[in-house]
Formats: sequence, structure tokens, C-alpha cells
Amino acid sequence: MIREEIIRTILLEAGGVLEQAHIVFHTSGNRTGKVVWIFHAMTATSNPEDWWPEIIGPGKTIDTDACFVVCVNMLGSPFGSESPRSVRPGTGRPWMLDYPRITVRDSVKAMSEVRKYLGIKKIDIAIGVSNGGYHALEWSVSEPELFGKVLFIATAPRISPFIGASLEAQRMALEADPTFRQAADLDGGREGLKCARAQGLITYRSFKGFALKLSEEDDDTLFAEKAASYERYQGEKMARGGFDAYCYYAQCCALDSHNVGRGRGGVKEALRRILADSVVVNIDTDLLFPPEEGKEWASYIPRVQYVEIKSDFGHDGILLETEQLIEIIRSVL
Repeated sequence: MIREEIIRTILLEAGGVLEQAHIVFHTSGNRTGKVVWIFHAMTATSNPEDWWPEIIGPGKTIDTDACFVVCVNMLGSPFGSESPRSVRPGTGRPWMLDYPRITVRDSVKAMSEVRKYLGIKKIDIAIGVSNGGYHALEWSVSEPELFGKVLFIATAPRISPFIGASLEAQRMALEADPTFRQAADLDGGREGLKCARAQGLITYRSFKGFALKLSEEDDDTLFAEKAASYERYQGEKMARGGFDAYCYYAQCCALDSHNVGRGRGGVKEALRRILADSVVVNIDTDLLFPPEEGKEWASYIPRVQYVEIKSDFGHDGILLETEQLIEIIRSVL
């Protein structure tokens, strides 16, 4: 995929402005083919071939030889678009804790700027995964005539109290690291970031998923350590993988803003605006987006199909249940 970048000024929903904001995106494929717009999850990049390699690429289910695939890096992410690690105009230093509060709608504005830049008049198929689905829902409500089909995978039209509580616990972990507030450089809050990531991962799996992968092999183990080792490994992996505590904090705060019903008469009325043929996909063991929630809000979309994936691994099924997802995406394509 090709990495591209544009610079735009973004007026922020919560007040303020991002002047000369960098917006990074990836494109791939045939510009005369169907436009497939991918919305990435919180910690992913705008190159979906990196994190969905079994599904996207030449000759794959989403065939980049036949389709024109676009994915925009959301605001606040450390992977290119304007974020706390970007240089604040006129200062020569990163934004860090001075980065303004952004919302999901702000990131959708940035995505809309990319669409205009590319000259795209119609998005044939949009696919939003996890909090990428937040952005897909927001955009399909705010510009319903733009989309032909939309696939919402393991997501919701409004942040739930459960997710809100999880995000606050992760922010508390960042704030508990004294180097976070000192903000001497982008390594600030590194230990807090590891802890925050470890906390978040607990909600991504299910009881059975942890038991299947992280049970102790020795029946006579004195102190269980396999799950603990996994949590520490994932925290280290996050800290080494390009994320910093300030971008993580900004992303957590942005997710708190998600509510497609704000200013539109509530969630039900907002979802009724969607004109696209829609597919809502839930995972039967997902703690973050339980099926009972998905079935309810899916019923508010005029033209919708509801599908449920079976998995032992909770929310992480979006990355692990590839065969089931391929079947669903093929039916949409």
C-alpha cells in the first residue's frame, strides 16, 4: 500500500483548532474499481495489510488488484496523523499534554478531507472494526448518501459505561506514573503505558480464551505466572511498538466522545438516517460489545443484516476468527 499525507486545518468539536494538521492515509489498488474504505482500530496503523493480512491484499478477499482501498490514520494516533507526538506549530516541540481534546467527529472530518482530496464521490463499501466502527457509524450518519454498503464489526453507536470505566482505569494508570505529568519527552509515562495496555487487554479476551491459552501446564505450580507473563509482555510490546503514553491518553479521551445521537435526537433517530445496506457483526463472547447490545441498535438501521460470530476469544475474535469474517465480507462484496 502507498502511504500519503495531506495537511489541513481542523476545527474541533470541543473548541479550538488544529492548524496545519497532518493527516496520513494509505491507498492501494485500482482507482477505477470499487472503493473500499477501511476504518482501523485504536492501536492499529492506516495500513490494513499489516494488521489484516489474511483479508486484504493482492488476490485476497478484499483484493487490492481489483478494488481501491483507503484507510486513514485517525487523529491522536502516533502513526502519522496529528497527535501529541506531532510538533506543535510555532513551538518546535511536540504537543504532548497540550494536545487539544479531540472527538470521533473530528477524526471523521479529517477522513472527509482525504475523500475530497482523492476525488471520491461514493464509497461503495465501508468496513469499521472496533472503535474504527465508531468512525464508520458516525460518518454513515453524518453523510448517509455517501455510502453504498457498510459493515460494522464489533462496535456500537455510543460508548458504553463498561468501556468508559475501562478507559478511565487506563488513564489512571498513565497518570500514576510520575513521569507522565513531568512530560520531559515522549518517553514520559512509559511504565504507566505498559500498565494501561495490560488493563485494556483483559477486556479484549474472555474467561475461556485466557484459560485456553494461558493456563499453567504444571498441575503442581506453586505460583501461577503464565497469564502474568503474558500481560507484562503485551505492555512491553506496546511501549516498543511506536505508541507513547500521550497518544494513548488522547485516544482514550477521544473514545469518550462517541455518540452518534448527540444533537440528532438520540441514537435511535440517528441510526435511522443510515441509507447504506448495512451488516452488523457481533462476537458471542465479546465483553466490550455484547451481542444483546448489537441486536438492539442494529434494529434501528433501516436496511440491515445482523450476524454473530462464534469465538472463544472475546473481542480479539476480530483478529483471530479470520475464516468467519472472510465469509461475511465476501457476502458483502
